[in-house]
Amino acid sequence: MKKNLLTLTATATLFALASCGGDAKKEAGKSNSGIIVANIDSTIKPQDDFYNFVNGKWLKNNPIPETESRWGSFNELEKTNKEKLRTILEDAVKNKSAAAGSNEQKIGDFYAMAMDSVKLNADGITPLKGEFEAIDKIKSTDDLIKAIAHLHTIGIGPLFGGYVDQDPKASTVYITQLYQGGLGLPDRDYYTNTDDRTLGIQKSYIEHIEKMLQLLGDKPEVAKKEAKVVYDIETNLAKASMTKVELRDPQKSYNKRTLKELGEMTPNVNWTAYLEGIGIKGINDAVVGQLDFFKEVNRSIKAVAINDWKTYLRWNIIDGFASRLSDDFVNENFSFNGTILNGIPALKPRWKRSLEATDRALGEALGKVFVEKYFTEDSKKRVGEMVENLIAAYRVRINSRDWMSAETKKAAMLKLDKVMKKLGYPDKWRDYSSVDIKRDSYIQNLMRSNVYEFNYMTNKLGKPIDRGEWGMTPPTINAYYNPAMNEIVFPAGIMQPVFFNPDADDAVNYGCMGAIIGHELTHGFDDQGCQFDADGNLKNWWTPTDSTNFKAKTNMLVKQFNDYVAIEDMHVNGELTLGENIADLGGLTISYYAFKKSLEGKPAPEKIDGFTAEQRFFMAWGQGWRGNMRDKFLKNMLQTNPHSPGNFRANGAPSNMQEFYDAFGVKEGDKMYRPKNERAEIW
Repeated sequence: MKKNLLTLTATATLFALASCGGDAKKEAGKSNSGIIVANIDSTIKPQDDFYNFVNGKWLKNNPIPETESRWGSFNELEKTNKEKLRTILEDAVKNKSAAAGSNEQKIGDFYAMAMDSVKLNADGITPLKGEFEAIDKIKSTDDLIKAIAHLHTIGIGPLFGGYVDQDPKASTVYITQLYQGGLGLPDRDYYTNTDDRTLGIQKSYIEHIEKMLQLLGDKPEVAKKEAKVVYDIETNLAKASMTKVELRDPQKSYNKRTLKELGEMTPNVNWTAYLEGIGIKGINDAVVGQLDFFKEVNRSIKAVAINDWKTYLRWNIIDGFASRLSDDFVNENFSFNGTILNGIPALKPRWKRSLEATDRALGEALGKVFVEKYFTEDSKKRVGEMVENLIAAYRVRINSRDWMSAETKKAAMLKLDKVMKKLGYPDKWRDYSSVDIKRDSYIQNLMRSNVYEFNYMTNKLGKPIDRGEWGMTPPTINAYYNPAMNEIVFPAGIMQPVFFNPDADDAVNYGCMGAIIGHELTHGFDDQGCQFDADGNLKNWWTPTDSTNFKAKTNMLVKQFNDYVAIEDMHVNGELTLGENIADLGGLTISYYAFKKSLEGKPAPEKIDGFTAEQRFFMAWGQGWRGNMRDKFLKNMLQTNPHSPGNFRANGAPSNMQEFYDAFGVKEGDKMYRPKNERAEIW
């Protein structure tokens, strides 16, 4: 339910970065380049298609498993990680001596109930009976608002989103924020586009709603009418919603209003009832994300009949919990969301789904055990050293930018100096003592954990900013930058082979882990992050001329990626993916110079496996994006995801770097070649 700054502004996750180096150990007296030579397709010139040169054989020999939407060595590492987590959870389930209320008891009981398919099938929708009964009792719009508030606290998101986070323009305080939402399809464009693919998905979605309502016990003819009611409500909300590209501008989604002003704008919404329903009292103002959307909410509250709202809420409940119910609901939910939307033929095994749910619900409880059992402090120390090297290289690069004034450079240096670095796991672990997890009901455990998370969030109001909080759990194989905190975060999951390989040479570690670090640092200076100052405030720190120069350079990346055709007639959206593309280019560039700096003036290491250190650096980057995707998943990604597909990330950034041209002898006429006046050089 919660939408925080990680999703609203400079989302900085790497999104399925694959592995970079091999995980083979060094043989006595031999160096391990970290390059998986067996994956190289030597029939392809690196000057023409770098991605397929370094990954071609792997791509041909690694089909996507039937339970997955995509498959890369990221997924292979995730598979290993999950086996470790599975061992932890199965041990916890069997541990009868775990103290009541302990983390081990909670993760064991949560996982046990998620795994109990016999009970889930016997229970059906019984665990949700009270929620449906409460909806049946709604008689007025005030009742409706109170019901929506309650559903928000248990993890269901009808109509809009309400949450607490840092004030984007006053990062030292928490503030209530309201955000567009309420849709069952992945994005507003799925309701507004009229191409054949979208029309087909719309038809299937309506049929899916019908089937789910029939599983609730509604007669087919009734469910058909109800499905149209739900779809019409969502379509009106979608039409008033901002697009994915518009949402990338944090200024557009910052509209601070007093509660009086909010009430005047939306008189049909009882905001006092809503706020009290989610546990918030005594506030004077809130940040309203999208004004036009909330005007539509106000209109709909009155225009839609109460009985139709009841149908919409019933749908939201069953849609939100379907994947955790009996097999009939699970299978129908997967049929649409897994197969129709993403082309996945088969459902993941229950243990994987149960593990993922446990990680979401009790992530730091599970993560603490994971770190104690599998994480080495040496990895944390060595990655920390790389971070410092990257920051040092960034300082040099900022000073060398001829398109920036001294004034803007000074502000950029201050921001870089204030970046908070979080590595491995939190200094202070989350306290789950107030969460009641027991072996009574999977759904009830989910709702109790959701209420805990929601209350944890709303209880921040009026308190100092918790700068020790993490937005990812320790086992996560990913990383992020948070602009409001001005922090880079690298969970323990990503600090292991094959992302960071202590047995590979430095060229490969900098080409992979170094580029990841640089990627996250650059998010502080991408088209979104650059709008936040050193203290995390949404505040301009650029001179007008520097802003114009920056825009001109980033527009080159927009055009470059707009020109990439991903599948059929679908192009990459250069505006939607701009932040990630800037971060890729900046991260790879900064890491290259950090690698050079690490040599301390000495020549680069000799050739290993026939490749120079500079070539190995870029090959590590290229290997990092290897992966196969299902067509439906790729099409969905192109429409909704701020990350470009891996092949374009692998080729896109290097094609702008003279260092890549020098390493591989790229010249005019080669397919990777870009004229100098079309190469984006930003950071």
